[in-house]
Amino acid sequence: MELEHIQKIALIGFFGATIFGAIASRTQFCTMGAISDWINMGSLTRFRVWFLAMGLALVVTQILYLTGSIDLGESIYHTTSFTWLGYIFGGLLFGIGMTIASGCGQRTVVRLGGGNLKSLIVLLVMGLTAYMTLRGILSIPRLFINDPTTWQFSDAGLASQGLHDILSRFTGLSPSNIAVILTVIIGGAAVVFAFLDRQVWSRFDNLLAGIGIGLLIAGAWYTTGVIGYDDFDPIQLEGVSFISPVGNTISYLMTFTGATINFGIAIVLGTLFGSFIYSLITGNFRIESFSDTSDLVNHIIGAILMGFGGVLALGCTIGQGITGMSTLALSSIFSLGSIILGCIFTLKVQYNLLDDLGFWKAVKVTSLEMLGRKSSDE
Repeated sequence: MELEHIQKIALIGFFGATIFGAIASRTQFCTMGAISDWINMGSLTRFRVWFLAMGLALVVTQILYLTGSIDLGESIYHTTSFTWLGYIFGGLLFGIGMTIASGCGQRTVVRLGGGNLKSLIVLLVMGLTAYMTLRGILSIPRLFINDPTTWQFSDAGLASQGLHDILSRFTGLSPSNIAVILTVIIGGAAVVFAFLDRQVWSRFDNLLAGIGIGLLIAGAWYTTGVIGYDDFDPIQLEGVSFISPVGNTISYLMTFTGATINFGIAIVLGTLFGSFIYSLITGNFRIESFSDTSDLVNHIIGAILMGFGGVLALGCTIGQGITGMSTLALSSIFSLGSIILGCIFTLKVQYNLLDDLGFWKAVKVTSLEMLGRKSSDE
C-alpha cells in the first residue's frame, strides 16, 4: 500500500525524532535541568549546550530561509497577530510548571520512554490541558487573555513578526540583509557562548546534544518545507514542539481509525520510541513512580500549568526556545524569556522552602530577592 504524502513526511519525522529521543536520553538534554544547574550549582555547562543547539538551529534555519528553500512566513511563529500578554503570562506559567513537574514537555516524553511513570501522568494531564486550551473549555480563558491584548502587526504594514521584517521597516535595509546580520550576531553569539566552556567542546555527549539536536530541529523545517513541498497536496510548514502535539497525539490515539497522522504527532511518538529503545539497549530502563501523594499533586499541577501556559506562549522550551528562536520571531524572545524567569523564580522558591518559611513567605522572600531587596522580616 502506497503511503500518502503526509504519511511519508510523518515517517521521516518519526525517524528523525527517534534519533532526537535517543540523543536526549543519552545526554540528559533538559532546559529545566540546565537552568537548575546554573541557579543551584553555579554551572553553566548544560545551559551552554542548550545555547549551542539553539544557535546552530538558528543558523541552519536562516540559511534555508535566505536560499529560498523555506518560507518562514508560512510558520505559526511569523503570523502578524502578536499576543504579547499570552507570550509573557503563558511563558511564566510554563516555566513554573516545568520546574514543579521536573522537566519540560520534551523531557517528559524522554523520561517516559525510560520507564518513568511520573512522566506518564504528566504527559497525559499536560496533553489534555493543552487540547482543552486549544479546542475545549479552557479556550475561554485563553481568548479572554489574548483577544484584548493582541497587536496586529499588519496594521503597521508589517508582513510578519519576524525580527528581519520589523527591523527592515525601521532601518531601510532589506529583510534578507537584516536576517544575515541577525544570524551572524545572535546565532554566532550563541555558539561562541557555548564554546567558551571547555566542558562543552571537550566532552562527546555535550557536542552530541548541542550539535545533534540543533541540526535535527533545523531538519524539521527542511522536512516539512522542502521534502514536504507539494503544490497539489500541501502540508503545514512545521518545526519541533511538544505541547499542542502531545494533545493531538492523545486525540489521534483515541480516534485512530478516523484520524490522520501529522508531523507533530510523529515527532512525539518518535521521541518516545527513541528514548525507549535507547534505554532498553543500554540497560537504563527503570520503572519509577511517585514517592508520595504530595509528589503526585505537584506533578499534576505542573502539568496543568505547562499545558495551559504552553499553548498561551505558543510553545515550550523546544517549541519557542529553539524552534521559534531559529525563525527569529519576536514572540519567541518574549516566551523564552518568560519561561526562564518562571523557572528561576520557582527554583528559588523551592530553595527558600527548605528553610521552613512556609509557601507564601517563601514566595515573598523570593520576589524581594529577585527585585534586589531584603525582606523586612529578616
